[in-house]
Amino acid sequence: MKPSKLPGRAGVGLKPQHFTAIVAARQPVGFFEVHAENYMGDGGPLHAQLGRLRQDYALSIHGVGLSIGSMQPLDADHLGRLKRLCDRYEPDSFSEHLAWSSHDGVYLNDLLPLPYNGSTLARVAEHIDLIQTTLSRQILLENPATYLSFAESTIPETVFLAELVQLTGCRLLLDVNNVVVASINQGVSPDTYLKAFPLHCIQEIHIGGHAESVDESGAPLLIDSHGSPVSDPVWRLFEHVIDRVGPVASLVEWDNDVPSWAMLRKEAEAAQKILDRPSKTIAA
Repeated sequence: MKPSKLPGRAGVGLKPQHFTAIVAARQPVGFFEVHAENYMGDGGPLHAQLGRLRQDYALSIHGVGLSIGSMQPLDADHLGRLKRLCDRYEPDSFSEHLAWSSHDGVYLNDLLPLPYNGSTLARVAEHIDLIQTTLSRQILLENPATYLSFAESTIPETVFLAELVQLTGCRLLLDVNNVVVASINQGVSPDTYLKAFPLHCIQEIHIGGHAESVDESGAPLLIDSHGSPVSDPVWRLFEHVIDRVGPVASLVEWDNDVPSWAMLRKEAEAAQKILDRPSKTIAA
């Protein structure tokens, strides 16, 4: 099983509108990431662009449609297309979400939460085993951005993730923005969540922006929008993580209201400065 091997540098999501600017000169980023489902066709401009960049940069493929958290079987056709994509580009990493997004053949335009208990743990572990066996590679599992919790949950999310690592040999993608969003929405300190997170299992980090609102009671409500610069709380928590674990492949996510390449590169350069700081690594 091929392990994840992204360089411990800052990366960005590849957007077609940035391609011309990117290939004009060598860029100060360690890797590019793409959403798998955008590249499951056989050809076209997107593949031409990705093939060109793959010659010079490390690549992360990030899935959004496997529905790992579903209690139903994985879509065999979808998994087959994903295997062909990974075989074609040999990415340095493949990741997916601890969430579900389909039911009875209907795909939902969202990443939905699941209760954390023994039955869902066994089912998610079964799905991860199948994915890793099919792809012949280790996958990274991302912690979700959530807006509620389930009364049926009997296992803390951090413990649930650690158990999946133990059961399957997968590793974790820590989305720092998701930590902030989920913690604030559920009235928990992001630092408290992070203290319980199995940091030694992290192979990639995501940082990004979120939208701020209030719920019907006037309490803060954060939306995982990926449509703005990295927020100050996310930068602070990211710095804390890097102090704990050292340089880890770190992606700036910006998927909506996509800015100019210059602005996105500036965000990546800010992340790289944190990754390049003199080591403060302490025991996780």
